[in-house]
Amino acid sequence: YAMASPALEYADVDDVDVVCVPGITAAGAASNVLGAPLGHDHCSISLSDLHTPWDAIERRVRAAADGDFVVSFYNPRSRQRDWQLGEALAILARQRPGSTPVGWVRNASRPDESGGLTSLADFDPSVVDMYTVVTVGCSQSRIVGGRFVTPRGYTWAR
Repeated sequence: YAMASPALEYADVDDVDVVCVPGITAAGAASNVLGAPLGHDHCSISLSDLHTPWDAIERRVRAAADGDFVVSFYNPRSRQRDWQLGEALAILARQRPGSTPVGWVRNASRPDESGGLTSLADFDPSVVDMYTVVTVGCSQSRIVGGRFVTPRGYTWAR
């Protein structure tokens, strides 16, 4: 998540040539495991307040809720930070029904990948850690055949 930024930011200090290689994000990998939750407008928000103050993170979560975005949370929980995910979910829950799909994937695309699907009302933040991406649906998201789907709204697909 955004690791090219510090490399490029400091590359000129040591006259280092940085090569950025495109890859798939953890949110994209998790989306593939869950179904197609990122099928329409979505955003990624890191819940780590090590480099970003909580009030800025909270504003971003509120903006995502106001915009009805699917949200992928990075850095959702650690031993030292165990309350931020619960607070972020509470912000979303003020504008989304409890039935809103929530999926989580730990170690996406790695041999020990794991995850699950549930609802906003039933999600337990204690099941995740720093290796987990948590994806919360928007008003149009739903579970279809056991997969998390956010439709694009194509009329020909009905």
